[in-house]
Amino acid sequence: MLAAPAWRFVCCTEAVAEGQEPVETDGTQPEHAEPAEPEPVQAVVAQEPIPAENGSNQPQPVEVGVKEQAESGKTTEKGEGPCSPRPPGGDISFVAKVEAKDLLRKPTVKWFKGKWMDLASKTGKHLQLKETFERQTKMHIIKAKENYAGNYRCEVTYKDKFDSCSFDLEAETGSQNIDIRSAFKRSSEGQEDAGELDFSGLLKHREPKQEDEAPDVDVWDILKNARPDQYEKIAFMYGITDLRGLLRRMKKIPKQEKKSEAFAKKLEPAYQVDKGGKIRLVVDLADPTVELKWYKNGQEIRPSPKYIFEHKGTQRIMVINNCSVNDDAAYSVAAGDEKCATELFVKELPVKIVKGVEPVKTTVNERIELEYFKDSKTCKKNGVEVPTGVRSRYRVKSEGTKHFLVIDDASKEDTGTYSIMASGGTSEAHVQVDCMYRSCLFSLFLETIEDLPGPTGYETQRPVHRLEIESSSLHDAGDYTFVPEGYSQSLSAKIHIIDPPRVHLDSLNFPDNTVTIVAGNKLRLEIPISGEPAPRVVWMKGERSGHRVRAETYGDQTSLTIDITEREDSGNYKIVLQNEAGEATASVKIKVVDIPDPPEAPLVPVVGGDWCSMTWEAPKYDGGSPILGYFIERKKKQSSRWMRLNFDLIKETSFEPKKMIEGVPYEVRIFAVNAIGVSKPSEPSKAFTPLAVTSEPTMLVVDDVTDNTVTVKWRPPETIGAAGLDGYLVEYCIEGANDWVVSNKELTEKTKYTITGLTPGSKILVRVRAINAAGPSPPRTLQHAILVKEVIEPPKIRVPRHLKQTYTRRVGEAVNLVVPFMGKPRPKVTWLKEGKPIEPTHVSIRNTDCDSIIFIRKAERSHSGKYEMTVQVENHVDTAIIDIQIVDLPGPPQCVTIEDVWGGNVALVWTPPKDNGNAPITGYTIQKADKKTMEWFTCIEQYHRTCITITELVVGNEYFFRIYSENMCGLSEAATVTKKSALIVKEGMQLKTHEFNDRDFKEAPKFTQPLINTFAIAGYNATLNCSVRANPRPKVIWMKNKITILDDPRYRMFSNQGVCTLEIRKPSPYDGGMYTCKAINDLGEAQVDCKLEVKGQCGTEGKLYDCIWFPKATVVFFLSQFLAS
Repeated sequence: MLAAPAWRFVCCTEAVAEGQEPVETDGTQPEHAEPAEPEPVQAVVAQEPIPAENGSNQPQPVEVGVKEQAESGKTTEKGEGPCSPRPPGGDISFVAKVEAKDLLRKPTVKWFKGKWMDLASKTGKHLQLKETFERQTKMHIIKAKENYAGNYRCEVTYKDKFDSCSFDLEAETGSQNIDIRSAFKRSSEGQEDAGELDFSGLLKHREPKQEDEAPDVDVWDILKNARPDQYEKIAFMYGITDLRGLLRRMKKIPKQEKKSEAFAKKLEPAYQVDKGGKIRLVVDLADPTVELKWYKNGQEIRPSPKYIFEHKGTQRIMVINNCSVNDDAAYSVAAGDEKCATELFVKELPVKIVKGVEPVKTTVNERIELEYFKDSKTCKKNGVEVPTGVRSRYRVKSEGTKHFLVIDDASKEDTGTYSIMASGGTSEAHVQVDCMYRSCLFSLFLETIEDLPGPTGYETQRPVHRLEIESSSLHDAGDYTFVPEGYSQSLSAKIHIIDPPRVHLDSLNFPDNTVTIVAGNKLRLEIPISGEPAPRVVWMKGERSGHRVRAETYGDQTSLTIDITEREDSGNYKIVLQNEAGEATASVKIKVVDIPDPPEAPLVPVVGGDWCSMTWEAPKYDGGSPILGYFIERKKKQSSRWMRLNFDLIKETSFEPKKMIEGVPYEVRIFAVNAIGVSKPSEPSKAFTPLAVTSEPTMLVVDDVTDNTVTVKWRPPETIGAAGLDGYLVEYCIEGANDWVVSNKELTEKTKYTITGLTPGSKILVRVRAINAAGPSPPRTLQHAILVKEVIEPPKIRVPRHLKQTYTRRVGEAVNLVVPFMGKPRPKVTWLKEGKPIEPTHVSIRNTDCDSIIFIRKAERSHSGKYEMTVQVENHVDTAIIDIQIVDLPGPPQCVTIEDVWGGNVALVWTPPKDNGNAPITGYTIQKADKKTMEWFTCIEQYHRTCITITELVVGNEYFFRIYSENMCGLSEAATVTKKSALIVKEGMQLKTHEFNDRDFKEAPKFTQPLINTFAIAGYNATLNCSVRANPRPKVIWMKNKITILDDPRYRMFSNQGVCTLEIRKPSPYDGGMYTCKAINDLGEAQVDCKLEVKGQCGTEGKLYDCIWFPKATVVFFLSQFLAS
């Protein structure tokens, strides 16, 4: 509520049925009613929505009364908040009453929906705003709709006063039975309340038909939860024929999208990148402190050279380098409990075959290599894809951009057309494999000579038949039978062919027969072998059998399996094959790579103000892969949060962290990175505190030079820092040399030092360093060399300002004066009083190298006088005079007489005292006493003249008078009493007065004290003073350079008892010039001039004060004169 003026804002809401009037309330609550929780207002709507912005701006709390009237006639009162539900289709009225009896004008009342929508622009058929003469404003909603729900606010303003009331209007569709099918059916009735899409029905005017009872099924809920392609099916299922109107209505339903609390900007739905390129996935966080995790196909992604994480303000970026087909996956990022996902598509560029496959012609059991460039998608033989698996006869070998399709033991079946298919083209070549025979001899002796033809060729000798097979192979083994033609007998023989064992390591397609695997993964190495009979296979590591390996041999290959590889599994593995035909050996090198070992704890040899220099050694074990670089982290010693200092790998083993806080201890640690990943962190370094050396000392000057010493002094450094200041180191060197000698072995805390033991006549350079825990500061060196020789300096007395005037003290007080002087060598000091030497018994004098002290323990009037001080160095002399005045109480006045008595008045006259106490008389004190009682009463004090008239005396009494004299020390000890008494005669007795002529006091202006040329300091107020005497009182005009000063705020002019003052506020050099004071009255005019000079830097010295006396009143004013030093 507002404090003033007293006015109150009352809001009443009623949900009024047809034919009922709204009820207004003043917001008060019945005594018997208990406070109840606010209930929501709910209205049912099925019409076009009023566009509004959801949300509310709650103003300051106000006293609000809400009164609602239901159909039964009962009323309830509520505070500010939501209102209770109402039947659908009814009218709702909101009445705001402003209690503003003290306001002179009508306040401004506005209605809002949401935060900013002014309902005054939305008035029409369904919304009306009215204002009555009773300062009430009414918002009337006709035939409320569902979309009218929201937050409403009524604001009232009057000048700088403000009040408001807000409430929520809620719609509950579930509790009302709305038949949306009838709303979207095309009817022939033209009633006004037909569906707003029923345009054809409005053209006809017929009697409305009775609508069917509302169905139990809520079709809106079904449509809201259904897919768009199901709208038509649902419409025909429930008899809705106006499908277009239904679709338009569904489009108008606002879609509520849940706003993310963690992400200000999410990932795009999909990203595309070329193979081998780089992609950046960027999200913008609403809360930068939330922890973020990236996932690839549900697996968390760790930082590595391939995946780099960056932070830029609220943006979190993941960079994927050198994208490959394996990176084509679904990525997601989790921030707290929220996630957003995207898909990355890696686009492969068209692969062109630079060099095609060349035709090959070979024989059986030979090796075939089909060479081509660039990767191909498929290799086909006669249109059928060639298998290139581990157990296949075909394999692919790569050497850079060259690729080979290898067939180790060619056979007749390998003859055909081979095609290499790529996305950028196809290359074909024909391979021809011919037979080649192996020789095999055995003899048969027959009685007849026969020719036995055969496909393999033969020779016939008498009486021997011989069968010869050249280049026999394992396929030639078997049973052979010789049957002579024409004979019933036959001879049989069995041929058994053995083959030496061989290991086919070329099929591994590994360079230098080296197999590389990441530690922790499973290794299964399958190597093709051959031999007849099947050879016996033995795996060995070095000269001993493998300890952690499992070897298996089956068919034409042997395998080596290690379930979980470790570093110890690295080494050369030897394969030994043995059978009847011989023995074969081969070796395979297995290289288990892992993340590197953590480096040793780093060293911090150099520490600066906000930086340090750190070094470390490479890890002892690099994981079998070269170290790519290092990550550095830093933290405060008392904290547990490490901060990454570099996002790009550091190749060197040294680094300089910067931007540290001076005086705070830190620790650093190192991560080593290779192609496998990031190592564990090293041990933290020893805690170090960044400390900065101080800045160089300032204002180094020479203070004194003697024949063997030099004294220098300086000022502390401008910047000291957190390390403080331990002391200073003074060094010197002979001019022309570079050998600096430390003068003080221990640090000095003073800013003045004397270098001793110097050679007379030599020239030296001097420098000073400030030392703290961080080390020595840069030196401050004297610009010129110093000649070690005492220099004669003429003496000069520096008289203090207060001693340039008369030094006054009372009798009995101590006098202690210090007068400094300069001069080298040490000057000779002498004191004289009134031209005579001073007696040591009366005045004590003590002299030092730089000053002289005169001391009087108990001053007497005899000590007054002018003291002359003389300082002499050889033939050079300087003198100064100091005036000391010892004052005492004055003596009483002399010759106090009663000059005349008349009426109740007595005229007294006296002469000044003979002894004024060595100080001017400042006034007199007059007292009176009745002769009867002799009790003294003071008539007047601080009276300056030597004559006075005492008035108002009692008639008939006889009085005595006495007078005390007074100076700066006080009243005189005794007073002078009148010898005679003054009798105040009774009435009837008249005093005969003497006749006298009145004197004419009129006179033209005349300056009794002129203006004085003055020097002023810029920025400090300056005053110009003079005194003028005139009758009648003159008009005073001030002028600068002959121009009258009028209404200038920089000048203030005063005139008091004839003393004219011009004050110049904070003058600048431009205020200098000729100033004139002019006084004008009827009898004439007068003027005085002075010159004012304003300087930027100057010194001021006080001068003696002057006094001016005026008749009938004593006015003392002081004129201060400032001169440049």
